[in-house]
Amino acid sequence: MFKEKNEAIRQDIFKAVKGLSDEKLNEKPAEGKWSPMQILDHLQLMENVIARNISKELDRGNSKKAMKKPIQLTVSRTIKVDAPSYTEPSEDFIRLVDMTEKLASSRANLNSLYDNAPEELLKNKSMPHPVFGNVPLVQWFPFIGLHEKRHLKQMENTLSELDGKQ
Repeated sequence: MFKEKNEAIRQDIFKAVKGLSDEKLNEKPAEGKWSPMQILDHLQLMENVIARNISKELDRGNSKKAMKKPIQLTVSRTIKVDAPSYTEPSEDFIRLVDMTEKLASSRANLNSLYDNAPEELLKNKSMPHPVFGNVPLVQWFPFIGLHEKRHLKQMENTLSELDGKQ
C-alpha cells in the first residue's frame, strides 16, 4: 500500500520539475533557500539514510519496540524541522537526468529492503526520529512518502518564487 502512495508522490514531484532546464533547477530563489535540485538531492539522501539505518537496526540484537506514531503530521509545514547535516543537499550543479537516477536507486533500495525484511522485525524494532521519538521500523517506509509530500509543497513554493524572479 505505501509503495503505491510513495510512487504517486514521487511522480507528482517529477511532474513539478518536468520540462525545466538544469540551470533553472539549480537556481536558488533566495540566499539561504534550497534550489529545486537541492530539494531533490535532499530527498534521495534522506531515503538512502533511512534505508541504511533500517538495515542496521534489523541486524541489531537489541532494538526497542515502539508504539505507532502520528507520522501523517510530517506533511504539515507549520512545524519547522532542520534537516540533519547528513541530509543537507550538495551545492554542486546537478543535471536532472543524474538526479533522476539517484532517486530511482534510492527508491529501489528502500523497496528491496522492505520486500526482504521479516514483517515481525519491522513491527517489533524501532529507530529514533528527531520529532516523533522512537518510530517502529514499519512506519519508516510510509514516512518517506509523507516526507516527500512535505517537500513537494516546498518545491511548488520554490518554483513559484523562481518564476517571480523573472
